[in-house]
Amino acid sequence: MELEGWKGDVAWILITIVIVLALNTGLKLALHTDSPLVIVVSGSMEPVFYRGDVVLLEGVSPSHIKVGDVVVYKRPYTKYPIIHRVRAIEKIEIGGKQKLCFVIQGDNNPVPDPGLIGSPYLDCIPGDVIEAKALLVFPRIGLIPLEIREKLSLG
Repeated sequence: MELEGWKGDVAWILITIVIVLALNTGLKLALHTDSPLVIVVSGSMEPVFYRGDVVLLEGVSPSHIKVGDVVVYKRPYTKYPIIHRVRAIEKIEIGGKQKLCFVIQGDNNPVPDPGLIGSPYLDCIPGDVIEAKALLVFPRIGLIPLEIREKLSLG
């Protein structure tokens, strides 16, 4: 039985939505992160990542991050997660415990990212706020959704 007209269109839209949701859920489970795909929104990582690139991410513990890895973290006052490169790793002591802290910088930025406001870390990003690291980039496929979000002021 083949659906024609608007019923066929609605069926294809529903099938597409189900496939996208299943793929997203599968990626979340397989890659151990709530956000397996992010769209690059700025030029801070050029020429490695450009605005509109989509990056596939994998959740990772701080102990598995190395200098040179590209990681994603969220700052409390920013709209989008930040995706920048680890330049150095420091061990700091907080409350009598050793913690990893990361000096992170965009490849196209002149200085490292500042530490988090209101935290005891001054020049580095604490490991517990790093959400994932980059695995793979899909060039420019996020430009259209990015433009739509910005034009509609959706974030």
